[in-house]
Amino acid sequence: MDVRWEAAMGVEEMVNEGVRRAYCDPDNPLRASMVADPAGARTNTRDNTPAVIHTRLVPGDAVRVALAAKGGGSEHKAAFTTLNPSDDLVAWVVNAVPAMGAGWCPPGVLGIGIGGDAEKAMLLAKQSLLAPIDMQELKVRGPRTRIEELRVEIHDKVNALGIGAQGLGGPTTVLDVKILDYPCHAASLPVAVIPNCAATRHAHFVLDGSGPVSLPLPNPVDWPDVHWTPAPAARPIDLDAITRDWVLDWKCGDTLLLSGPLLTGRDAAHRRLADLLTGGKALPPGLDFTNRFIYYVGPVDPVGDEAVGPAGPTTATRMDGFTELMLARTGLLGMIGKGERGPAAIDAIRRHKGVYLIAVRGAAYLISKAIRSARVVAFPELGMEAVYEFVVENMPVTVAVDSEGNSIHESGPATWRAILAVKDTKTT
Repeated sequence: MDVRWEAAMGVEEMVNEGVRRAYCDPDNPLRASMVADPAGARTNTRDNTPAVIHTRLVPGDAVRVALAAKGGGSEHKAAFTTLNPSDDLVAWVVNAVPAMGAGWCPPGVLGIGIGGDAEKAMLLAKQSLLAPIDMQELKVRGPRTRIEELRVEIHDKVNALGIGAQGLGGPTTVLDVKILDYPCHAASLPVAVIPNCAATRHAHFVLDGSGPVSLPLPNPVDWPDVHWTPAPAARPIDLDAITRDWVLDWKCGDTLLLSGPLLTGRDAAHRRLADLLTGGKALPPGLDFTNRFIYYVGPVDPVGDEAVGPAGPTTATRMDGFTELMLARTGLLGMIGKGERGPAAIDAIRRHKGVYLIAVRGAAYLISKAIRSARVVAFPELGMEAVYEFVVENMPVTVAVDSEGNSIHESGPATWRAILAVKDTKTT
């Protein structure tokens, strides 16, 4: 309340100018994901503005900033309901998590907002994700409040679902559960859940008027010394020679190393392709999906001698509505993305004898090291959502849905649910 701004812009304008400069930094460009006219043209703003900004005026003479850069995969899985005061809040949350699928990139953190109204509960859920992970410390000392009891109960029950990393099955689906609450109307119990993916991007700093804040740069020494080598059972695949007969031989869970050309495309590109195909029009010159794969990705612009910037997979379920059309009309062999596929998409894959592969999520920079060249093939005006041709070398992927319609996102968690149920029974 005692801060004096020496600026000609308002707070939101200053924040957006900061975002603009950061995302357009020529030495380290970031991916521009924001689109204007969201229910219409959905035109990329090219600088990731405007930001979603929430401010609160409090006593003091400094400005505290908390920033979270979130991807669409985890945001898509946000859920809200208004329960009756007597309803089982824990049961609703635990039942909501399987419906989120794997597109939010578990293992991560669940942010929960309780109370207020619809707007307040969602904001509380988002704000709760800014807190540091401390579940293990909480369990060691024991819960002291009802909120801490809820955190532990939800954490344990969600992990017992067996969803696991990437939704492939395992004992760890959430690393922590964060909860913020607020008084609410006596007749209601608003509850919001927002997941945070494994790739957590947060920054916190305080402006006290003494000058710009200098944040420490990440130090590679603090990271594990990882040297990647292909698994002995991984199968090399030549994308220049591939035929549908090869795809028929792949089984759910197989690990492949892709080398050769593949095409890319996300939401906007699929919409353009669907309009052309349903309208009886030809695809853009040079764009041919026959015996090819489409990688669901929106790459970052390259820096220096890079072929492309970080290029991690996006959530595949958003393209489910286009799967039948693409497999039936283009000669496409399969798709590469992250997360599970819905029933309609799996059925289309089975009927057309296609395949769905998953790349490692949360490792966009490492995946880009497998990309040897990149060029725009169609729809350059879409920016990062344009159709590219990548030439890759030993890009690791896993068969998530095979040509028979078997899905690893169903079989993996089912196996782990049985294992965890047995362990729980023995413990009890």
